[in-house]
Amino acid sequence: MSSKRTSPALDATSKAIIEQLQRDGRRSYAEIGKAVGLSEAAVRQRVQKLTDTGVMQIVAVTDPMRLGFSRQAMLGIRVSGDTRVVADQLAAMPEISYVVLSAGSFDILVEVVCEDDDGLIELLNEKVRAVEGVAATETFVYLQLTKQKYDWGTR
Repeated sequence: MSSKRTSPALDATSKAIIEQLQRDGRRSYAEIGKAVGLSEAAVRQRVQKLTDTGVMQIVAVTDPMRLGFSRQAMLGIRVSGDTRVVADQLAAMPEISYVVLSAGSFDILVEVVCEDDDGLIELLNEKVRAVEGVAATETFVYLQLTKQKYDWGTR
């Protein structure tokens, strides 16, 4: 999704469509139409516009643990130089699922998913710390994921 701060104004109907898809991304346009008071074709057009403009994505969310990835962590990264250049290089790494420029103790925060601790060590030493401009890293290993939600932004 885009990191741009400009966001199109969403009317109540578009928000209702998004809420329907957040509950179940597999709902048919006809079902959504009944719930929000539009035709199937009108829902299809609105969903297309919402995805084309980057307001939302429709994706399958997986549980990394059930797919054989037993190590998740957040990395705090301090950078010397242009944080945007470093963030772009980190974002290109398949093990990294989340990259954000931040203020405070760290310049960049990244979330990583690895098969195991050896994979995390390899990622840190051979990839992340090898990026020019990475001055220091701190690793926060996830012990348990207690809450993860995707239903913000419509209320």
